[in-house]
Amino acid sequence: MSSVLEIERIAWKKSQLTLRYRFEGYSFSTSYWYPDVDLDALDTAYGRAFMERVHVHTALFEAAKITSLRADEIDLGPYSAHATDALSTLFAAIHRGVWAQWRYENDLPDERSPALRRPLRAEDLSPRDRGSNALASLAFCGGGKDSLVAMKVLERAGVSFGTLGYASSVYGPSAPQFELLDGLLDRCAPVRRHRQVVIDDFSEAPVIECVGASRGARSITACETPSSVFAAIPVALAHGYGEMIFGNEASANRGNLRWPRTGEEVNHQWGKSVEAEAILDEYVRRELVSDLRVFSVLMPLHDVLIFELLRRDEDSVPFTHSCNLRKPWCRRCAKCAYVWLGMRAHLERPATTDAMFGEDLLEVPENTQHFRALAGLEAHTPFECVGRIEETRLALALLDARGLLGPRGKELASSIARQPLLEELVTPALDRARIPANHAAKIAPMYQEAGASARARIARTLSGSRA
Repeated sequence: MSSVLEIERIAWKKSQLTLRYRFEGYSFSTSYWYPDVDLDALDTAYGRAFMERVHVHTALFEAAKITSLRADEIDLGPYSAHATDALSTLFAAIHRGVWAQWRYENDLPDERSPALRRPLRAEDLSPRDRGSNALASLAFCGGGKDSLVAMKVLERAGVSFGTLGYASSVYGPSAPQFELLDGLLDRCAPVRRHRQVVIDDFSEAPVIECVGASRGARSITACETPSSVFAAIPVALAHGYGEMIFGNEASANRGNLRWPRTGEEVNHQWGKSVEAEAILDEYVRRELVSDLRVFSVLMPLHDVLIFELLRRDEDSVPFTHSCNLRKPWCRRCAKCAYVWLGMRAHLERPATTDAMFGEDLLEVPENTQHFRALAGLEAHTPFECVGRIEETRLALALLDARGLLGPRGKELASSIARQPLLEELVTPALDRARIPANHAAKIAPMYQEAGASARARIARTLSGSRA
């Protein structure tokens, strides 16, 4: 018999959206709280049937993490009329791309994505078009270096924007998370700050031990970026936003490895890639809200240019945080190792990174494996949101040239060939990004100037010149 993940209930009232699921007799739930959105008012403005359709998308992509327990099918239950051909195709594409890592980790090369159960007749609703009422930009802010750079780029391009920051129960109480986000937002100029609180009883439960292990599942994967797009639509509708702007960059388009057993590229960041972005943007405009764009303002840039742009706002860098294990920094994971390495190599003042992390992460034995993987000396790069091998090796070369390597750092740097600067790392790929033309015209000169500046700075450093 097939294993069915069922969406049991989708309920909303004022500022709360509650999602309930059942799988193999187990019950799970997720709640989204929108402090400055009246979901009932959106029912009045856009129709309850349409808002139910929006919430079904949030419920489905939030449920996707439960498919890591090896669900064969997903049943929308009382909401099955929303299981259109378009939604089925979208879910299959997103699941296939995001869950490549899960298939690799669980050694399940032939595992199929769960099918969306289809009704005898699905509803066919036209997308909403708000016309000239939806002109503002909503920038997603996770609090990291990319968020800071994205907001500063928008500011300097003269783009007025609000921000959406979220706190998740996965990371503990919401208040400390918003305190960190506000510390960064205080250094930027959003016209409005929106918040979203996510309370989830699946991710922190012992689901692998109690359910997954007996079913041959060893890890959990979630599609965070696609989920966040649909969960933010109520904010866009309530406050008139016509653009959802992410800070995803070019490294999201490069996988961690090529899996010999399937021939597919396994990419931890696929959900943030330009391919996924295009799929989501086109779907939202075709099926839900026709005048709502989804794109990343940093997609033309590799991390070398992200760090170059950070140099313009180095005083604000200490207010960033990126760790997925313990905020702001655990200092013992691959993400912390990569961010520390890039900041220390590229920022003007070593003291900036020293104050943030309090130690040389290259000299910490627990981090040796992380740095080796980042430098391409293991089977694959870490399954984290990190840059390319060439960027890690370049950072090591810059630290060496600046005399900032300790004994372990020197040993690692000496074990690899000195990495020259690749031209593609300092050349903004504007033609491969999806930034709207009105923004691209203002942003392109900034990116090109940053590329020229990074190229000259790195050449001077690697040649030993301090001029």
